[in-house]
Amino acid sequence: MARIGDLLAAKRTLSFEFFPPKTNQARLTLGKTVGDLEALEPDFVSITYGAGGSDRHRTGDVVGWMRDETTLEPMAHLTCQGHTRTEVASLLVDYRKRGVANILALGGDAPADGTAGKSDYTYALDLLHDVAASQSFSIGVAAHPEVHPRSESRAADRRHLADKMRLADFAITQFFFEVEHYERLVDEMAALGIDKPIVPGIMPITNKAQISRMAEMSGAALPTWLVDRLGYVDDPVHVRRLGIELASKLCNDLIAAGAPGLHIYTLNRSATAKEIVANLELATV
Repeated sequence: MARIGDLLAAKRTLSFEFFPPKTNQARLTLGKTVGDLEALEPDFVSITYGAGGSDRHRTGDVVGWMRDETTLEPMAHLTCQGHTRTEVASLLVDYRKRGVANILALGGDAPADGTAGKSDYTYALDLLHDVAASQSFSIGVAAHPEVHPRSESRAADRRHLADKMRLADFAITQFFFEVEHYERLVDEMAALGIDKPIVPGIMPITNKAQISRMAEMSGAALPTWLVDRLGYVDDPVHVRRLGIELASKLCNDLIAAGAPGLHIYTLNRSATAKEIVANLELATV
């Protein structure tokens, strides 16, 4: 077992994010993707959680499979939505038994239909206290370079993140498109006395409609220059090529800015992630 906090202290990391499959075909796709990306020897991978805790069992199944059948170091996402403290305690015991050493503690999204189950938690910080109290995991939290869409102000958002990072070992960011957002976030955390690693999350653009929806949900702005460049491209093949080019440049800019790692959102597909890694200018990742 490798603890992500220790990995980040030792080197610049490379990691990928997957989501748990819901169908047999999706399971096959994930298996192929994991096999392809395993060859790149990432330092760890993360497995997401559905809105309202809906994917809790699928997340556990994928984490267990990765622990037992692959060389990958899995980090399980865990959200406060739809969970009681008793359920969380049981999940943490199960993860310890499976040999899982890393947890990403999140607020999570409520189900679109509003049918969230009973929860003993209001904020990610509430959940974080319980995960930290177990003293069994290296813990990550989420950071929003452009501020969480539900934050009352930028200052409040940064204070809340600082409170989380005082308990956690590291943060992973929501995606963004300009390195300046990441650099400002790191500076703002430093001003609050936080120097723990903040790993940038990279979302390659492969579909114009999809990225617009995801950006709106996450609070990430689509810069004017990016909208303009995408506006001239209609062929899906060219959109994907442009997305890889832009994501590769952002990764290299982040490395130059001193980012402690790169976390690539794969959407359970390997080809785009592999091309981006091949374009990295520094072999230290």
